[in-house]
Parts: sequence; structure tokens; C-alpha cells
Amino acid sequence: MATEEELRAELERLRKENEALKRPTRGQISMRVSEKGGLSVYGLGRFPVTLYREQWEKLIAMAEEIKQFIQDNDSALKKKE
Repeated sequence: MATEEELRAELERLRKENEALKRPTRGQISMRVSEKGGLSVYGLGRFPVTLYREQWEKLIAMAEEIKQFIQDNDSALKKKE
């Protein structure tokens, strides 16, 4: 049977592991429903991108146009490295 000290150490390890699993790792994209009912996308930049459902649907419908615009304006667009 484990000692009280070993149990406390294991509990602390599990708490840290649990917290790490709750937070997305750097570069990982995650989504949540905001307090006001919008869809927030985390991991794209410093702040989340939050839009309402209708806005996301419009943006998604324009995906091919956005890709083409990026391709057409590649030299003028900056890339984050």
C-alpha cells in the first residue's frame, strides 16, 4: 500500500496532467461555444476568433474564393514564421 506522501505526489501529478489536457497545446486549434452563443476558435493567434453561426456559414461558403484570393495576392500577404 502506498504511503500518504506517495498518494499526495500521485494526486499532484494527476492534477497537473489534467490541467495540461484541458489547455490546448501551442499550435493546436480548439473550439468552444462562447458565453453569448458564438463559436470561438482558439489557437490561430493571441486571441480567439469568435463569430456567430451565420457568419461562420458565410465564411465557409467562401472558402474557395478566399483560397483563390490568397493565391492571387501571395506576394502582398505577409506570412507569420
